[in-house]
This record gives sequence, C-alpha cells and structure tokens, in this order.
Amino acid sequence: MESTKISIFCPATIANLSCGFDVLGMALEGIGDRMNVSLTQEKGVQITRITGGDLPMEAEKNVAGVAALALLDAAHYQGGVAIEIEKNILPGSGIGSSAASAAGAVWAINKLLGDPFTPLQLVGFASLGEALASGSPHADNVAPALYGGITLIRSYDPLDIAKVHCPPLLHAALLHPQIELKTSDSRSILKRTISLEKGIRQWGNVGGLITGLFTEDYGLISRSLEDRIIEPLRSLLIPGFDDLRQAALKAGALGFGISGSGPSVFALTTGPEVALNTEKSLINCYQSLGIPFKTYTSAINHRGVRLWNYQTDSVK
Repeated sequence: MESTKISIFCPATIANLSCGFDVLGMALEGIGDRMNVSLTQEKGVQITRITGGDLPMEAEKNVAGVAALALLDAAHYQGGVAIEIEKNILPGSGIGSSAASAAGAVWAINKLLGDPFTPLQLVGFASLGEALASGSPHADNVAPALYGGITLIRSYDPLDIAKVHCPPLLHAALLHPQIELKTSDSRSILKRTISLEKGIRQWGNVGGLITGLFTEDYGLISRSLEDRIIEPLRSLLIPGFDDLRQAALKAGALGFGISGSGPSVFALTTGPEVALNTEKSLINCYQSLGIPFKTYTSAINHRGVRLWNYQTDSVK
C-alpha cells in the first residue's frame, strides 16, 4: 500500500438523462463533494466529520459507511477506515448526493488497499449505499461517478455496465430549487406497469440517444431526450417545471429534463456558451417564483472520482 490516507473529489451526476430511467447517467465537472479517507487499525468504519449536511455519523446509517463496510468485508480487511465528508451536493438535490459519498468511499478505500477490485465491483458496493438512501440499489448515479463520462447499465443481474461515447461539445446547465425531494418519496409515486405503446417509444428514445452520442449527431440526441413514462409524474413535484423547459429550449438547449428524481432539472447543450445562455434563461424564469435556487453549468467529467489536493484546492 502506497499510503494510509487519501483525499478525493467525488462528482455530482445526472441520472436517467430523460429516457434512461435507472440505466443512464452522466458525471459532471467541478460540482461535487470532497472526502478524506484513512486506513485505521481499529476494525470497521468510523465517520469522523461531516460538513455541509445534516447526515448520520453512524456507519450503518450513512451511505458512505454502508458502501465502505461492504467493500471491507469483501476484501477481508482486518483493520478499518476513518472517513471525513465535505458535502457540496445537498441531500435530496437530484444530482447524486448520496452517490458521491458512496462512490467516493469505495474508490478511496480500494485505492488505499492497492486496487483489488474492478470499477464494476466498486459500483456493486456503492449501490448498497444507494439502497439505504432510496430503498433500491440503483446504480445510474454511482456508475458515472466511478467510471466518469456517460454510462449505460445494460443489466443489474448480473451487473453489466458500458461506458458511452461523449461528444466533445456536450455541456449541461442545471437549476436546483432549494427544496428537498427524497429519492424514496419520488420513487413511491411511480407506476409499476406501463403500456406497450409507451414502452416502445421509450426504447426507441434510449436507442436513439445512445446512437446520437456515439455518432455525435446532436439532432438525434435532441429528439431522443424525451420521457413520457417517469417525467409526467415527477414533474408535478417540481414548481415551474414546464416554464423552465420552455425557457431552456428557447435558449437553444438540445433537451430538458429532471435530474435523477429531482427537484434539480437539467438541460444538455452544445458548448459552454449555449450552456451559459441556458443558465441565464433558467434564472430569469425562476426568479419570479420566490423559491431559492442554485444554478450550475458544467462540462462532462470524463474521469469520475479522482484525487484532490487540499493545498492547491484542485484535482490531481
């Protein structure tokens, strides 16, 4: 082992990408949490500090702790770890707050132990943390957080993940209403069955989006960013959703949708200038509602979780 302590950056993520419920996800650049993880002689997981969020310190009640315990058990490691978490992604934001903690914990521990596990195995461990947060071990946030870029989960049993090509101009603009929408609550309103007609349209959009990404066909990407199954239900929980969509598309965005389970919304754009214009349009649209909000623009993060240098306040 090269070190007994590591500092990392854990990216925020956009899950679903409209049509890819529970199977598609994208990692964001510059938006994320930071963590310090240390190996200890004392067995188990100790969460020693959390800033930026009111979260459980007990390992068994914290997504990072649950994911870390699963990895340590699989590694048969006789010692333990201590974890410090600096939350910059608010819980319940819809941009992968719990995923950042879970993915960061397993990535760091794996690195400290000499990389005994593959990225695919790390996704499995991190998904157990996600199950604590949402009630289901979905991996559409933790997969891009660990792999970087855009990921497709072809199968959950067995777990099968593919990294998807990301066109160079692709950027994102996001707006996060400062209201908490728990993933477990957002999932509870979903229907368990869909019509064959809606299924066919959704499969076509997923195939179209993947094809558009690989061929860098931005028109096809735009036409495929459509969801007639999940979004009509979840959008009712997000104030001003329809107006935000119109504002984003009018500003030149390729498409608009709900980030994960919400309340954050996202727009994909071609290039940083369109992303900034879209952000301004979203701000102008939302200011009249009287709801506090934050906005972001981001390129796509192709590396996922990575080392962080606290002295220079930058990634390594």
